[in-house]
Amino acid sequence: MGRRSDHGRDELEALILDAGQQLMAEVGYGRFSAREVAKRIGYSVGTIMNVFGNVDGLVMAINSRTFALWAEWLEKRLSGVAGAERIKSLVQGYFDFAEANRNLWAAIYEHRVPEDMEMRDRLVNERVGLTGIISREVEAVLPQETRGDAVRLARSLIATVHGHCSFALGGSFALMGESDPLGLAQSRVAETLRAHGALL
Repeated sequence: MGRRSDHGRDELEALILDAGQQLMAEVGYGRFSAREVAKRIGYSVGTIMNVFGNVDGLVMAINSRTFALWAEWLEKRLSGVAGAERIKSLVQGYFDFAEANRNLWAAIYEHRVPEDMEMRDRLVNERVGLTGIISREVEAVLPQETRGDAVRLARSLIATVHGHCSFALGGSFALMGESDPLGLAQSRVAETLRAHGALL
């Protein structure tokens, strides 16, 4: 039986997200179940749907929370790091977060947000925080004349690092005989930034 009156809406949302993110970390997107989340917190699936609308809404909120966790992770990695080493730390932080949180990281890319589903501003802000950190760091190493390219360049570099990381974690680089995917990613990022005038 559900405990519908045990928590206010904000408390209930946090409770569901805590349990949902934990389940996602354990089993991954493919085996994720709102029913299991409900079972873990002692509420009905209907209660979860009342809070998040549907399973897509719940997964979207969990993934946005993961973005926020990831941004916090990167900021901690950058603490005390100076100069060009910050860019290398960003790339390594991407790899390290994905390695330490494989299922949460993969769920971000496995879930497709329905085209007709609107994302709440809070979730959007959680998601763009990560890109904002990378854009900030890219802009900091560029000369004044190319800083206007920082945001678009950051997006491209994220795609580059993501591809390297995906190949590394999925085993594709190992099959190719590549033993240093992180080093490759760091080199590609540095080359691209130098091509835009960065002194690295």
